[in-house]
Amino acid sequence: MEIRPNTKVNDLLNAYPELEAFLMKLNPKYKKLKNPILRRTVARIATLTQVAGIGGYETLELVNLLRKEVGQPPLDASGHPKETEETRKAPQWLQNEPKTILDANQLLDEEKNPLAEVSKVLKTLDSGEIVMIRSDFLPSPLIDTFKEQGYDVYASEAEKGRFLTYIRKP
Repeated sequence: MEIRPNTKVNDLLNAYPELEAFLMKLNPKYKKLKNPILRRTVARIATLTQVAGIGGYETLELVNLLRKEVGQPPLDASGHPKETEETRKAPQWLQNEPKTILDANQLLDEEKNPLAEVSKVLKTLDSGEIVMIRSDFLPSPLIDTFKEQGYDVYASEAEKGRFLTYIRKP
């Protein structure tokens, strides 16, 4: 699970139980998370944005502390993972040619859902095969969805305003 400002506390702690102790070290106010009633009620609806305010943190500051603790790259001010040396380097698997290339803008012009279309294509691929998506925008929701589903995903801005997103079937 990717940690974001809108992540619910309960979901966070179910995915990363070790973060409960980490949060309590950050701020004594977070010790209330030990309360089973609070965990069953408030923690199910409270987001990290709300929790940050309770602890006196800026949302992005708290989110990035949690992301760092579980090995996720920090988010920038726009909510996208910050580009690091590691994320700039294309993964080894990109040396393989894409099996299929889709144009997200064209799909949208045809009133098709790029996420659904990519999902259909991925079902036809063998393990290790790649689909490439061209777009004039970074398709963050699509990227997040496929990462959460266990696919390898890499995106880059090939040139100003032209993005290439690669998804490899595990």
